Amino acid sequence: MIIENNKIALREEVPICQDTGLAVVFIEVVQEVRLIDGDFKEAINQGVKEAYQEGHLRKSVVDDPIFERKNTKTNIPAIIYTDIVLGDKIEFIVMPKGFGSGNMSTLGMLKPADGAEGIVNFILETVRKADPNPCPPTIIGVGIGGTADMAMVTAKKAIARKIGEYNKDEKYAALEKEALKKINNLGIGPAGLGGNITALAVQIDYLPTHIAGFP
Repeated sequence: MIIENNKIALREEVPICQDTGLAVVFIEVVQEVRLIDGDFKEAINQGVKEAYQEGHLRKSVVDDPIFERKNTKTNIPAIIYTDIVLGDKIEFIVMPKGFGSGNMSTLGMLKPADGAEGIVNFILETVRKADPNPCPPTIIGVGIGGTADMAMVTAKKAIARKIGEYNKDEKYAALEKEALKKINNLGIGPAGLGGNITALAVQIDYLPTHIAGFP
């Protein structure tokens, strides 16, 4: 049923899930491009607003997370990350991030001595605790290194990699495959109903970090 749903979504160009999420936009802006006539951030938000309104996508953003929790009805502001890079064009990755998975996000500040085994154990424990809540089968994004906040951003961006494209570093690629195999042995399965496909991929990216840390 999940596979058939995905085929229909692709054919009809509609979301695979009713939670069309919070728009997360990763932008690579090249040094050689000049942006004129307007506010770049406002332009991104206007694009998100039009996409959600004209595409009849669910509006899921509240302007105040604690008290009034009033829906913006536009799904903006988007979460925007920009990097300055070399090249001749601007590239966008747009990720409508639902909160079934978003609420299962986890940060671990491990010890350097925990090593690769500690990473795999942390991933497994996170998936086990999440159980059916992120609507498996999932794609698991993992960010290692940097700072606490950058590890989380790296994990989110890692999800956008195509399934079947492993980390270019063979050691990290092996870690991805090991974690995926162990996750699928947990028996959680699609929608948490049991089975051997709990995740479709584990996608790991890493950053340099401090000698005393292991985010």
